[in-house]
Amino acid sequence: MLNDMRNYSKKIRWGLGLFSLILLLLASCKKDKYYFDGGKSDPNFKGTMLQYLQSKPVQFDTIAQIIKIAGLEKEFQQDELTFFAPTDQSVRSALKNTNNYLYQTGKDTLKVLTDIRPQIWRKYLMMYMFKGANRMKDYYQLDINLKSVYPGQNYYSYNNVIFNIGVIFDDINGIKYAGYRHLTIGYVTDLNKPTDSWVSADISSSDIKPLNGVVHTLNTNHIFGFDYGFVYDVYAGK
Repeated sequence: MLNDMRNYSKKIRWGLGLFSLILLLLASCKKDKYYFDGGKSDPNFKGTMLQYLQSKPVQFDTIAQIIKIAGLEKEFQQDELTFFAPTDQSVRSALKNTNNYLYQTGKDTLKVLTDIRPQIWRKYLMMYMFKGANRMKDYYQLDINLKSVYPGQNYYSYNNVIFNIGVIFDDINGIKYAGYRHLTIGYVTDLNKPTDSWVSADISSSDIKPLNGVVHTLNTNHIFGFDYGFVYDVYAGK
């Protein structure tokens, strides 16, 4: 009797283990289709760029609010533009840094987004906005270690700040430039050294196409404003 019970218990554990494995494999298959097969997802969004951002509250709820505070709703609804979209996490990190600085210097900290002047939000959002609808295929190749051959290309943002934008071609299995391709954008901090003074940000997803342009999403570890100028501008404007 005891042996029968042990055998029965083993069968149950084996069955549960097999069932869990099947569920895991099914989940992996679904995840693979989403993450690895670009043909399975539709990059087109049937709405304006502002509507697209509003439809992704986890990533862009704060960004959508800032667009309204900055008075840029018309541009995000009507202009044909390319937006290198910083995520809400980037903004939250910037606000945390700002509040730390305000606290240390004896100024009142920020409570709500409207505590920051619209002109400051406008200035920094426009750094991420570019005229025209450019997908990854529209940008030149960039090799950080061989800029003389593959330099990317410089572009002016909406507020005439210069950025270098390019596509990095990774190596694979010893074959140069044959691997994964991804966009990067670099803020040119010193015009006297236009190829050596970049603050760069990588793009986590690219080529989302609302009706009036293209959205490329920046990595969540990106610093909003590309450096700490945002913190100092908020401090000076308080």
